[in-house]
Amino acid sequence: MTSSAKVIKRKNNLEKKTNDDKGTNNLRYGPLPKISGQRIWSRGIIILGVLIYVWYTSKDGKEISLAKQKDIVVTRGQAVDCDPEYINEIQQFPGCVPAKCGRYVSDKLVTFNEAETLLNLAKKGISLGGSSGGASILDLHSGALSYGEKFVNIYTLENTEQLITAADLMIYKMVKNKIQHAIAENFGINSDSLYLAHPTFFSKLSNLEPQTPHDEYWHVHVDKETYESFHYTSLLYLTDFNIDFKGGRFVFVDDPDKPNKNTTVDPRKGRVLMFTSGAENPHFVERVSSGVRYAITVSFTCDASKSISDPTTK
Repeated sequence: MTSSAKVIKRKNNLEKKTNDDKGTNNLRYGPLPKISGQRIWSRGIIILGVLIYVWYTSKDGKEISLAKQKDIVVTRGQAVDCDPEYINEIQQFPGCVPAKCGRYVSDKLVTFNEAETLLNLAKKGISLGGSSGGASILDLHSGALSYGEKFVNIYTLENTEQLITAADLMIYKMVKNKIQHAIAENFGINSDSLYLAHPTFFSKLSNLEPQTPHDEYWHVHVDKETYESFHYTSLLYLTDFNIDFKGGRFVFVDDPDKPNKNTTVDPRKGRVLMFTSGAENPHFVERVSSGVRYAITVSFTCDASKSISDPTTK
């Protein structure tokens, strides 16, 4: 046999051995697995289920937001069980008993121009005084105005007539009427059974250190325990959370032992928050950390003997 023939034979033997080894390896480790489309689909369903479970259970660690600043809410509500004392007391006023207790938010009741007019009115009025701490109020009904560490009657100060005009008060009354009808609609009561209650007031909140107990607005409270005549409470926000100020969210305390169960409302200019005033709605306002938060609290009673009149130019 020639040397060339020996090389060719040796090469053929090597290729045959290599192929035999491949076959042996295939038998040794078994055939490659084949995954059917049904099996892939089943695994996908399992993974999706796990992700949904993780997302759902993770919500337990977060507060509930009734309305964020970026939301534009037509009407959004949350029902809660009425406090027995609240219901027992309000039943003496026919047409004023709520079909259900709770809280509602709407960004469509008050126009931007109306909110801007009331913001300017609040700024003009409070500019005549202002608290030395972090909370200033202006009550156009009684005339009460924060002034340092005390209160004065704004109608006894100079230039009040130029700052608070009949046109301003007309807008004030129109907005109050809108809120009154919205409360009646959402809680299933007669709007004629609602009367404006004291105090109804503008508020200006900042991060100044408190100088009197009136400046400490961040404590949990129940409106009806603070003001006995209250049956329904509303707030109209005049500035924006995270734009004009930080902090200052409205927080309903639904379980004092579990802060993660709180329900929050972000202030948004023109947003109205409405709620029943009983112990079913304990709440507080977060302390403002920067900027200035303006709002107006508009309160209503079912007791005509506790009603107050709309403000007028003095």
